[in-house]
Amino acid sequence: MQTKIDRGILLVISGSSGTGKGTVCNSLRKRRPDLEYSISATTRSPRAGETDGVEYFFLTRDEFKRKIEAGDFLEYADNYGNFYGTPRDKVLELLNLGKTILLEIDVQGAHQVQKNYPDGVFIFLLPPSIEELKRRIIGRNSETEESIQKRLSIVNDELESGKSYNYVVVNDEVERAVDEICAILDAESLKVGRNLNLFDELVKNS
Repeated sequence: MQTKIDRGILLVISGSSGTGKGTVCNSLRKRRPDLEYSISATTRSPRAGETDGVEYFFLTRDEFKRKIEAGDFLEYADNYGNFYGTPRDKVLELLNLGKTILLEIDVQGAHQVQKNYPDGVFIFLLPPSIEELKRRIIGRNSETEESIQKRLSIVNDELESGKSYNYVVVNDEVERAVDEICAILDAESLKVGRNLNLFDELVKNS
């Protein structure tokens, strides 16, 4: 029986740079077209092939700071010299409609969401090894040597912080990782707290 949950699920997928968050989330969206994707805002420059309003909302630093002061972000962070943030209003609106929202963010941002919306479902994405993580970061060819070293220098701290998440998924094979995330979503959608309407409906019709 298809059911509509009482309140939406905020699915937060996070992890260190190079764990393959973008690849996994893109595959997950193809598998689960019902997911609403939360587009982040950033002050970094677009990479090749990225479009404003699709991958990110690209803002100037002044625009971003004005939004911070207005409280327009569910979370934000200064990450490697650039700001990233999640617009608050759209996320809360969709959750109130019972939608499941996919939020792909870095570790700093995820911790803010844990504080601001603790009912979220937090998944920490792990690489199969540190060597593979380094290979992925270097293989992007979009980072300076300084940026690469900065990212690698905080990996251990980020891995330690991952222990505060609800779930962990190892991204050794993208499709297998997506299988596990889908299983997590299915289980979360069946929690009693998300389906109180089913109980109320039965009582009303008894």
